[in-house]
Amino acid sequence: MEQYLQLSKEQTAKAREIIKSLKIIETWQKADAVVNLIGSLKIGVLGKHRDIDFHVYTDKLDIKQSFKVMAALCGNEKIKKCTFENLAQTDECCLEWHLFYEDDMSDLWQIDIIQIKKGSFYDGYFENVAKQIISAMSPKQQETIIRLKFETPDDVKISGMEYYKAVIQDNVQSFEELLQWRRTHHFDTLIKW
Repeated sequence: MEQYLQLSKEQTAKAREIIKSLKIIETWQKADAVVNLIGSLKIGVLGKHRDIDFHVYTDKLDIKQSFKVMAALCGNEKIKKCTFENLAQTDECCLEWHLFYEDDMSDLWQIDIIQIKKGSFYDGYFENVAKQIISAMSPKQQETIIRLKFETPDDVKISGMEYYKAVIQDNVQSFEELLQWRRTHHFDTLIKW
């Protein structure tokens, strides 16, 4: 268990270095955006999957402005790929960006930056979910989630919310129990806390 906690601590420190080096928060704030860290890094359960998640909120979804901000971020030589999806006309009311950053060890990190229109349906939704999970999660449950994330084979895709619900709400303790739990809990869309 100690090795997983140490690896999570190292991953967390590396993620924070990446955020700082790219100046993600400052760059978006210059575009009058409110920038919120969400996901496993925010919750304190970063595992072996190298991902960093941000929701940024702006008064309107100006695609030209969004591209300008992302061009500034992509000017960093460590960004190896960037993808974009325009979901402005959907219920999500967002512009979805995915950056792929190669660190000094040649490990690839995915940085998801979802630009959401202020006042739309998902404004603050995931931030509130993160607060609820942090509030409900005991230190022992946090350790269990981290361990399960590291024990999950690379070819098995399990969402963060599945780990949280299984461990915090249903006391799952082992990877085998997690697989059994997944067989009885099916999610076709957004998994709600």
